[in-house]
Order: sequence, then structure tokens, then C-alpha cells
Amino acid sequence: MIGAAAAVAGAAAVTPAVFAATDSGSGDGDGTGSGSGGSGTTPQKFPATRTEAATGTGEATTAFAASYVGLRWSGAKDGAAIKLADGAWQTLTPGCAAVEDGGTALVAAQNATAYAVKAQSDVSGLHSLAIDTTDGPGRTFEVPSEPTRVRGVRYLSRPAWGADESKRYKDGKVNSPEKYYPLQVLTVHHTATPNDDPDPAATVRAIYEYHAITNDWGDIGYHFLIDESGTVYEGRYSGDDGIPAFNEDGDLVTAFHSVGYNSGNLGIALIGTLQDKAPTDAAKASLIRLVKVICRIKGLDPQAKVTYTNPVNGVKKDTNTIGGHRDYFATECPGQTMYDLLAEVRAAVAR
Repeated sequence: MIGAAAAVAGAAAVTPAVFAATDSGSGDGDGTGSGSGGSGTTPQKFPATRTEAATGTGEATTAFAASYVGLRWSGAKDGAAIKLADGAWQTLTPGCAAVEDGGTALVAAQNATAYAVKAQSDVSGLHSLAIDTTDGPGRTFEVPSEPTRVRGVRYLSRPAWGADESKRYKDGKVNSPEKYYPLQVLTVHHTATPNDDPDPAATVRAIYEYHAITNDWGDIGYHFLIDESGTVYEGRYSGDDGIPAFNEDGDLVTAFHSVGYNSGNLGIALIGTLQDKAPTDAAKASLIRLVKVICRIKGLDPQAKVTYTNPVNGVKKDTNTIGGHRDYFATECPGQTMYDLLAEVRAAVAR
């Protein structure tokens, strides 16, 4: 049986004035100032993320209705399964997130207050985390008073979607200290979460919890996320200089979206499951605008074939400047439909 323990989870150089700007401009390349907002901050409340952790197989109950359950284990990547309430057993697959030493999954829990987990005999170290990002007690964040932009592309900063920065810490230290390398390529993902999401900011907070805590990455794995309405979210923490994804020297912070190929690789995730369904027009338009801005500023050819070289270990990969997760790792991500659209995205970015 599960042993459960509840816890409340408390190219060209880029400069701040060039890459990140306030909402003073209306198009790509417009706007001056820093990305943190020109008129200070405004207190805003978000539901604090509540979690209940469990280890092993068997049944678990939670004191709240769970939005998602995150799981991690060692052994076969498809060696575990979950059952919600009276539903059928679901064999767990990695979805977008991938680890080298086992499997991991984020499962939409549909407000379940109980679930069960089973695993193959060769699976070990199984642990799960029930996550509620919608109904917890209010937590106040200082949100930029004015909209933030990446050269005309508006985005929500980490405080603006309710990122609890304490989750980046473990035993009093930053779990994954920031490291920076020149940008080489961009990789498109989908989050493999339900489509028609009524609260995408809550889903971003759940992915953050799953990546930072369940997978022990110390932060959300993507540099940016895009929801179905086209809203762009800042992902991986990159410093306090108001520049999303990059430092003030123009180098990209290493994130956790393509195992083995993360350094110098910028990850953008579309929220939803795009295996059989295309992204919304708004999401695709935001993706194209964001990628166009980054490619122009960094001097990347969006239609080029390139050799990515991992600056940490020298591993090389022949790929596209703009690619999909499956180009680097055995995964369905970013979904077949989205993957088939990447040529269209490259062409649109190049125009």
C-alpha cells in the first residue's frame, strides 16, 4: 500500500532594452525599457499550490480535489499505470517530459480525491504527487503593473501566472542553478494535457510543480508556453534582469525540455494535446511571432539545417533550426499534427 505524506508546496548580443520591453510598442521591434514593467508592480492573488505525496503502489486518498497527478519511477518507461476513482487503468507514457533512468507522467486527475497506482515487477522508486492548483488558499504575488513584451510579443511573466519561486529551492539551495550558453536551436513541444483548457495558468502551475518537484528538475522545463488563446507564458527562471529565457549577455538559460540536448536549445510548449488536433489559430500565430522575434534578434535562419553541438559534452545532432521534441528523443511530442505543421511555421517565420 502507498505510504502518503501531505505537504503544501510552499548571432547578436541581447540586452534588456532590445529583447524585453514594456507594452509601449505595438509591433515586433517596438518598445523600450525593461521587461518587468515600467510602473512597478501590483499585488495579485493566486491559489497556492497544494500537494500530497505518496510512494509505492496501491491506493491513495487526498484531502482535496486533485487537478493532476505527477508520477516518477525507475525502470521501464511504460512500467506503471494509474486508475482514477472508478475509471479504467491507464498505462502511463512519458508524454512530453522524458528522463533517462525510467518513466514520468503528468495525468489529468479530473478533481479526483483518490487514485491507485500499480507497476511492473522491474519498476522501483515509484512516487506520485497529487496536485491542486485551483482551490488552495490565496497567495499574493507582485505582478508587473504593465504588460510585458518580447519585442512586441506580449507575455505573462512568472509572477503573472503565479510561479512560487520557493519551488526552485531544495534544502535551502537553488536545486538547478542557472547556466547559460549561446542559442543554437529552438524546439517545439506540446504539454500533452487536455485540450479546451478552462484555466491554462493553473495548468502551467501544475506543470511547474510536476517538473520542479516530481521530476526534481528544480523549475519548469520550458522557456515559454503558449495557451490556446495565444497567451505566452514565461517559463524557466533566467534571472532578475527582466529578460525572459536569456541573460543580459544574450546567452540562453539551460532548461529541461529535451533530455541530453538542453543547453543552447530553447523550448516552447503549446498547452494541450496536438497528436490528432491542430493548434488553434491564435496559438500558432503566437508561436510564429515569438519564434520570429527570437530568430531575428539572434541571427538564426529559421529554415536552415544545422548541427547542434551540446556545449557541455560535445554531443552532436543534425537537425533543423526550428524542430520538434521528437527530433531529439523517442516521443510523440509535439504531437503528429503539430509536427506536420513545423514546415509551415518555419516558412512563416522566414517571411
